[in-house]
Amino acid sequence: MTSPYAFVRGLRRPEAFHGASERAGFFEGWYVKLVSADRRQRWAVIPGIFRGIDTGGEAVRDEAFVQVLDGSTGRSWYHVFAPEEFSASSETFDVAIAGNHFGPEGVTLDLPQLRGRVEFTTPLNPWPVTWRSPGIMGWYGLVPFMECYHGVVSFGHGLGGSLQVEGAETSFDAGRGYLEKDWGRAFPAGYVWMHSNHIDVDASASLIASVALIPWLRGSFRGFIVGFVHHGQLYRWATYNRSRETLLAIDDSHVRWALEGPDGRLELSAERVRGGLLHAPLRSAMHQRVEETMDGRITIRHTDAAGRVLLEGEGSCAGMEVFGDIDRLLATRGR
Repeated sequence: MTSPYAFVRGLRRPEAFHGASERAGFFEGWYVKLVSADRRQRWAVIPGIFRGIDTGGEAVRDEAFVQVLDGSTGRSWYHVFAPEEFSASSETFDVAIAGNHFGPEGVTLDLPQLRGRVEFTTPLNPWPVTWRSPGIMGWYGLVPFMECYHGVVSFGHGLGGSLQVEGAETSFDAGRGYLEKDWGRAFPAGYVWMHSNHIDVDASASLIASVALIPWLRGSFRGFIVGFVHHGQLYRWATYNRSRETLLAIDDSHVRWALEGPDGRLELSAERVRGGLLHAPLRSAMHQRVEETMDGRITIRHTDAAGRVLLEGEGSCAGMEVFGDIDRLLATRGR
């Protein structure tokens, strides 16, 4: 179990490893997105650790893993390693699994699909962390009994170097990366997640948006967090900063979402396209159950309180997941 000291220290370093003292009922994973300059190569590589808990049903399984998603084709792979092959720093972003290494300077991969080194050619650009608001989760990050915690390690950074992609040498020079992470006991029972940092009207812009069922005491509520960086500024819409949803509609083809808050009004329309299956944590094991695309498109419109358009454009190479009990998610009230 995480000590109070380790929990508080972890709040200041969302990019670092939080599970050094966890022995059961815990997962942690880093989502590393790599997109080539021509956008034809779109890969997500997810290193992590899972420690199961005995629920009296399935056999408990502990494992380290590296998941791989080919965003161009939707193929996915789940590589399992012994937990002893996993190591990570509790002070900074520094993760190693067998011959694979992930850190603030770049990634080294030794996997059947991807081998080589991709450098991060510009500094990582994390969500700001303060004592009052420790990252993307705001003051909810201070609550020790949350089911799942989230961090944005970099809204966007440059890439360089090359990988052997299934044996073919492939350049990632002048590409663009993104990096986030999750840790805790399990993923939410229902959620929507979307991200793009290939936005046509501002090459440095980046959007991360999520809405989920959040267990709270004896019940649950619908919580959301949205961060949108453009033209050098971070804009936020979140349950914790008194923003509100004016629309959330989900059908087979689109997610349509509108929010209002201190940073104005944000309207999103995300196209749902088929993707690859990723594993996600339940209490006893990692299960293949989450479909994720890296080929989505998100129409974005941001206006200020006076109705002036601050940005209107389209995000491509978008990551997107719509998972779980969506009917319950839509029916549940926010806080």
